[in-house]
Amino acid sequence: MILRAIVGGKETEIDIAVDGNSVKASIDGRRYELTVGRQDDGKALLFSGDRVFDCRILKEQSRSERYEVHVGPQTVDLTLIDPKVLSTAHTSSSLSEGVVQIIAPMPGKVVRVLIEKGAQVEVDQGILVVEAMKMQNELRSPKDGIVITLNVSEGATVNAGDVLAIIE
Repeated sequence: MILRAIVGGKETEIDIAVDGNSVKASIDGRRYELTVGRQDDGKALLFSGDRVFDCRILKEQSRSERYEVHVGPQTVDLTLIDPKVLSTAHTSSSLSEGVVQIIAPMPGKVVRVLIEKGAQVEVDQGILVVEAMKMQNELRSPKDGIVITLNVSEGATVNAGDVLAIIE
């Protein structure tokens, strides 16, 4: 999966593949292979060869895509940019018309459904929460509208790219 992100104030592309506890990533041409160890409450041990990194990820409450990442003594601000939103180049006025799909950004498990089919939603309102690698990601509505399709329920397993809900 390819993500766009702002890491420490610099926009970059992150190519990441997760297979169980194994993570392979490429950031600015540098390749990383990690094994994720003990995980709880945003804390994890990362193993790279014979090196061990204590990692803590804090999610900013005000915005679901902003994080503060601590790896050992270093702290980095991270903002994820949804490539699906960027690729369609929507403006707020273009989102007010038509149908919008809420798509799973990565494989995971639906831990909460915050709305129901037929519900009226507002822009940036939470639709559902997907957990991947012990991190919960709230997927939000990009527009005001009505939920015309809800394809998942709590406990469902989803794949990257699955259409989870449709808002009209």
